[in-house]
Amino acid sequence: MAKNTLLDIKRSLEPHVGSKIMLRANGGRRKTIERTGVLEEIYPSVFIVKLDQEQHTFKRVSYSYADILTESVEVTLCNDDGEVRIHYLSH
Repeated sequence: MAKNTLLDIKRSLEPHVGSKIMLRANGGRRKTIERTGVLEEIYPSVFIVKLDQEQHTFKRVSYSYADILTESVEVTLCNDDGEVRIHYLSH
């Protein structure tokens, strides 16, 4: 069942490759890290986000679909205006 759920998460992200997204990730010790960038690539176990360079020191980050499933990462897809279009959680 969990494998199908991970596959469902992957499939739900695939059509949004190239779209601007906002990530909210658990940074540990009660920290939440918010990052914006473009969903760059989808792989069988992970997805890659190219971060906005003005805001971040890293160019790319990767997260697994299990991160979304366990709610360690929230993905929000944005319009060109920066407005929230889709908020994706595992539920």
